This record gives sequence, structure tokens and C-alpha cells, in this order.
Amino acid sequence: MKNTLETRLGIFFALALVVAIIVLEMVGAADFFKRGYQVYATFKNAQELKKGDLVKLAGVEIGRVDSVGLVANQARVGMKIQGKYNIPTDARAVIKFTGLMGQNFVAIEGGTPDAPKLLAGGTLETTEQPDLSAIMVKLENVASGVEGLTKSFSSENMSTLLGPITDFMKQNSTNISLIMANTRDITGQIVAGKGSIGRMIYDESLYQSAFATVASLQGAADEAKTLISQAQTVMGDARGIVERVNSGQGTLGKLTRDEALYNETTVAMTNLREILQKMNRGEGSVGKLINDESFLKNAKLTLQKVEKATESLEDSGPLSILGTAIQTLF
Repeated sequence: MKNTLETRLGIFFALALVVAIIVLEMVGAADFFKRGYQVYATFKNAQELKKGDLVKLAGVEIGRVDSVGLVANQARVGMKIQGKYNIPTDARAVIKFTGLMGQNFVAIEGGTPDAPKLLAGGTLETTEQPDLSAIMVKLENVASGVEGLTKSFSSENMSTLLGPITDFMKQNSTNISLIMANTRDITGQIVAGKGSIGRMIYDESLYQSAFATVASLQGAADEAKTLISQAQTVMGDARGIVERVNSGQGTLGKLTRDEALYNETTVAMTNLREILQKMNRGEGSVGKLINDESFLKNAKLTLQKVEKATESLEDSGPLSILGTAIQTLF
């Protein structure tokens, strides 16, 4: 190939074109030549977002920021989305940053696959996130608080804080020594198995008694379980009896469910009531026997005559009784 002026100019323009394409790609201007559609989002604070910043969906780059403007004291961000990506209408846009010194980008989060797709010129709902400056202010306040806390632990403050405690310990050193000595004696007695607490810890018979008590309680619990089981069985039987009565089975069931038996019982009770009423009125033999005074008097006279006759028979003797009977017969 000849090293002519035309050749050198061609190579220069080819390199310049490659460099231009690389620069446009780095600054995001190459998206102007790509197919896509425009969507918008409105934020209270753009947080240093600028044209050419990335737009990501699920961490994947789907476009770039095309414009950042001010509308009604709010930042209106225009984004150019690549044509092969679709954004659900229920998704939300959030301005995030990749690190303390990183670049801001717009993250599109949420959205359901079944939701309608956002059309060109549509507006996304937004979610505000604290900006880096606010976070740094909070960190500065935390650092100031930690610094103030460390200053409070200076030697002067510690001496002021511990001074009364030290004075109290000095003034009551004798009492504290006695308390410690008494505590040592008590713990020694406990270790030796003396006293109530020592016996509770070291006495084997007390352990056996406690074990027996627990065993008795366990037996009582088993018996209670048995009684509960028996009670459940009885309740089941009672339930069965009630069901049989309700279904008209057995004597009680027939008494409660049989209409004919009910009618017969009603008639019998009616007849009994009529009989009792007649008896109360003095009708019939039983009624007269209960209510007629003359019948009672005649019964008394008859009994008196029978009593006199028996007395006379006792006085007459056997032969007289036999003769009287023969005379009566013949």
C-alpha cells in the first residue's frame, strides 16, 4: 500500500471516528442514535443526577438519563429506554448511588409482569431516598455524640463520679468487712451441709423424700388422667343414651316420642282425676267409706258387737260353743 496523503488522511479519519464513538458511548450520547422511547419521573431532589447517568431495571442497564429539568420546584427527569425493554406501569423509580464516591443512577424497582407496559411519554411513580449529604450530616452528628461521650469519661469526671462511692466504702469499711465475714460463714455452713439450705442441698434423705413426693404427684396425675378418661367414657355413654331417647328408642324414648302412649297416659290421668273427684264428693263405695259419717259409725258398732261376741264365746267354753253351733244348725 502506498504511503500517500490520501492513505494517511483515511487512517486519521477512521481512528477519529472510532475515538468519537468510544467517547459518545462513555458519555451516553451514543443512545441518541439507538432506537428507544422516552419516559419521565418527578423527584423532590435530583441528588446530583445528570444527563448520561444510567437507568437500571433489576440491576441491568436499560437506558440513560436524557434530561434533568425543574418543573414546579421539582426535578423532572427524562429517561431514554432502549426499545427492547418494557417497564410495568406499577414500577417505581428511585435515585441511588453506587458508593460514597460513586455515580448516581436511576433504579426502577417493583412492578408485576402482568401489569400493562408503560408507553412512550409516560410518567413513573417515584420513591424518595435520603441523599448522601443528609447521611453525612447524620454521621457527623453521631460522631459528635461519640466524641462528647468519650470526653465525659475523662479523669476529672470519673473522679467526680466515683468519689462518693469511694468515700462511702471508706466510711463503712468495718460494716462491709463484717458483712463479708458473715457471708463467708454462711456459705461455709451451706457447704458443710448445715442449716436448712445446707440440708436441702446435701441431705440424701431429703432428696429421696422430694423424689417420693414427685412420684406420688405423678401417680396422682395418672389417676386423675384415668378418672378423666372414665368421665369421658361416661359422658360418651350418656350422650348415646340421650341420642337413643331423642330417636325414640327404649322405654324413655317411647315415653318422650310415642304419641299414642302420650294420649293413653293423658286419658288415664283424666280418668284418675275423675275418680278422685268422685271420691272427694262421696260418690261410690270408696267415696262413702271416706266421706259418709254414718257408714263410719255403723262400722264402729259392728266392730263393737263382734268384740262382745268374741268375749261371750271366750266365757262360755268349748262345749257351750259346740252346743250353740248345733242348735243353730238343727
